[in-house]
Amino acid sequence: MSRARVLLVDNDPGQLELLSMRLEAAGYEVNCAGNGEQALAAIKRRQPEVVLSDLRMEGMDGLALFERIHREWPTLPVIILTAHGSIRDAVQATQSGVFSFITKPVAPAELLTTLERALELRSPASVQPSGWAQHILTRSAKMYQLLDQARLVAQSDVNVLISGESGTGKELLAQAIHQGSLRAEGPFMPINCSAIPENLLESELFGHRKGAFTGASRDHPGLFVASAGGTVFLDEIGDMPPSLQVKVLRVLQERRVRPVGATDDQPIDVRILSATHRDLEAALTDGSFREDLYYRLNVVELRLPSLRERSEDIPLLANSFLRHVAERQGSKPVRLAPAAVGRLLRYSWPGNIRQLQNVIEKLVALAVGPVISEAQVREALPLDRGADIAELSEAKARFERGYMIRLLQLTAGNIAEAAQLAGRNRSDLYKVIKRHGIDLEQFKTTAGELPTEQG
Repeated sequence: MSRARVLLVDNDPGQLELLSMRLEAAGYEVNCAGNGEQALAAIKRRQPEVVLSDLRMEGMDGLALFERIHREWPTLPVIILTAHGSIRDAVQATQSGVFSFITKPVAPAELLTTLERALELRSPASVQPSGWAQHILTRSAKMYQLLDQARLVAQSDVNVLISGESGTGKELLAQAIHQGSLRAEGPFMPINCSAIPENLLESELFGHRKGAFTGASRDHPGLFVASAGGTVFLDEIGDMPPSLQVKVLRVLQERRVRPVGATDDQPIDVRILSATHRDLEAALTDGSFREDLYYRLNVVELRLPSLRERSEDIPLLANSFLRHVAERQGSKPVRLAPAAVGRLLRYSWPGNIRQLQNVIEKLVALAVGPVISEAQVREALPLDRGADIAELSEAKARFERGYMIRLLQLTAGNIAEAAQLAGRNRSDLYKVIKRHGIDLEQFKTTAGELPTEQG
């Protein structure tokens, strides 16, 4: 079993050494930081499960450090230590969200008990998620933080709005929240509000009575009734027609539905999760989404990061897709060459995880050997790769070539003048011209003329 990780923050080296020895002897994995900035950098490198910080430190003190941590990692417990304990300090710390406040000299038993209590709040976010979130693959600190928040809200019955770009896995997170909730034994019913015509969407959500409209040959319960004891997931809620928004708001307020063609209401017992890729606050401004419905749905908002924001997950996801696609297609296993992985990492992935999965499926289908090369990956990616991040050497080469062309344009191909402007000697410039295959003669024009930039 892995040891719980504690980050110690104190500008007193002796205190750091003493506490580190005590905690390591108690079975903790300890990392130390001498000030607040070092602590923030350490958390970004590898997130601990508890932070133990001194209050009085030069520069960023313990409370300022807590505020930074709470803003970026809101579920990470912070324990404050101080040799200058006072009622006012303790009240300020605990009211702002600090987990606990311990006065120096620290009693070992009190410290260990407090750490144990703090760890009880933590999910196993420092390791690969399992159980309720086992289908979410990640090694990203941002995703671990999100899963911590999801685990906490899963235990309640509040409505959750999941936001994020298309293809980031919003339905997968909704399924995880359902699996981590007290409703896990009940049904999980997803519906895409943008994929169903308005007249059919109302019937799908609220149900209908036999004969309510042409084709209604029997009673239909609707998702809100059929999901009794479970969860309804309203995907792309931002695309729901305004007329239906009013009816969904009524359902959330009264916890009752009226099927199409019925004269009586039925009680419901479901949890509502919703998701959107749209900016709903902008939709509130332009009137396309109801403000009262927004606040009913958005009791807690969880924002899924884009694949660009969790690029460390790209190799993990790509290899998982490789295995699954090969198994499904009945083809031989293939792997990515290191340079191919590098190419995937440099791409911007506007379609996020869904796009990555599609690219991997294409690569497996077209693979002719056991190893997928960088060239194959480059060919499989869309031609318009304006957001693709070039390697540093490639970016430097582009800049150097463009700079040289501009110099030659300004000086009409006069190497001596160009060298003077660049602050280099002529032989250096001739090397650059040769390296980039620039035709110097094209720049030797008459006064006032400038050749077009070479492609």
